[in-house]
Amino acid sequence: MGKIIVRKSKSLEGNVRVPGDKSISHRALIFSSMGEGESTIRNFLFSQDCISTMNCLRALGTKIEIENDIVKVIGNGLRGFKEPENILDAGNSGTTIRLLTGMLSGLDGVFSVISGDESLRKRPMKRVVEPLSKMGGEIWGRNEGNNPPLAIKGKRLKGTSHEIKIASAQVKSALLIAGLLADGETSITEPSLSRDHTERIFEYLGLPLIRNGLTLKTYGIEGYKVKDFNIPGDFSSAAFLIAAGLLVEDSKITINNVGLNPTRIGMLEVLREAGARIKILNTWEEGKEPVGNLQVEYSEIEAFEIGKDIIPKLIDEVPILAIIATQGKGKSVFRDVEELRVKESDRIMAIVQGINKMGGRAEVIENGFVVYGPTKLYGGEIETFYDHRIAMAFSIAGLIAEGETVIESGSISISFPNFVEIISNLGGNVISV
Repeated sequence: MGKIIVRKSKSLEGNVRVPGDKSISHRALIFSSMGEGESTIRNFLFSQDCISTMNCLRALGTKIEIENDIVKVIGNGLRGFKEPENILDAGNSGTTIRLLTGMLSGLDGVFSVISGDESLRKRPMKRVVEPLSKMGGEIWGRNEGNNPPLAIKGKRLKGTSHEIKIASAQVKSALLIAGLLADGETSITEPSLSRDHTERIFEYLGLPLIRNGLTLKTYGIEGYKVKDFNIPGDFSSAAFLIAAGLLVEDSKITINNVGLNPTRIGMLEVLREAGARIKILNTWEEGKEPVGNLQVEYSEIEAFEIGKDIIPKLIDEVPILAIIATQGKGKSVFRDVEELRVKESDRIMAIVQGINKMGGRAEVIENGFVVYGPTKLYGGEIETFYDHRIAMAFSIAGLIAEGETVIESGSISISFPNFVEIISNLGGNVISV
């Protein structure tokens, strides 16, 4: 297993691009596979998670070719998938298993089994299995359907009304995909707005979708024509570079071609209110997704509090926000983030443990944690629990810590394969060993 060594760094400077958006890369593959015709996907994220989705779709009969980093997909049509010969492997990817469970449930006559790595087999699936079962889906799993492997007998589904208890783009997307394969109308109401990439793809492809407040409605169709995708840079990857620019003294960096979907950029809202010097230089649109360039400069940050409705807009950015909070002036409070306990690791525990090991001060509270700042950080070997966002967050902490910070690097390729290269090109003192 590879490791990276990070040392305290002086000013970071330069123009960079982050890899394609992970959420949109998954969805571009799935919707291209379900449509009719050939589509081209540019700036696709060749990460472990997205490759898992690609491999599963190939096993279901989708023809996918890669030419010079461009992905070409020949769609099967909504009901043209074949029964897979082997277990579908979603790897570490919650998006892969949840979205494909929505699709597989509606493929009449297709039997499949989908599983993943040790971490994924612990993650909760009932939140998808139960509403799909209401639509007539037949799904079996460990622990009464809550854990993979999931065995799925595809059926002709019936449109149903759903009320989701936890705002989840993965659950919402699985039900919207199932709704396209179901007879009649499917209605989904969520408690607060989660990321809306799937809804934007519905609009882009001309698929049926009506929004009324927090309720979405779609209905079954016979098919649709595919379109090409040009995927924006992933804001969740850009978040680590934003933090590096804010924390390392005298830094000034520009991050080009970043997705600025309003349901994803809660971190920008929080940091700007806390005094961060972040500018959006210009904006445009790709496939109904807003995109722009960001300029970030070293800043002194005030403490901040997050909770409730903003959480779905920054849930993946909480680990790096916690690192920023170690340098904030005062007590930063992270409430309503209990969902972090069922991610790739128990991220609340991993964040608090890692910050305290580096000489910072953090503690767990009910449904969240607090971080006190500003504190001086010291290097050490950080336990990442093979969680890519924990690994990258503490790598950024290492850029401002005294001594050496040692981090396993294998997990980073799950979402940001060239992370070390980009940090190094900006002037960060980081090497792979």
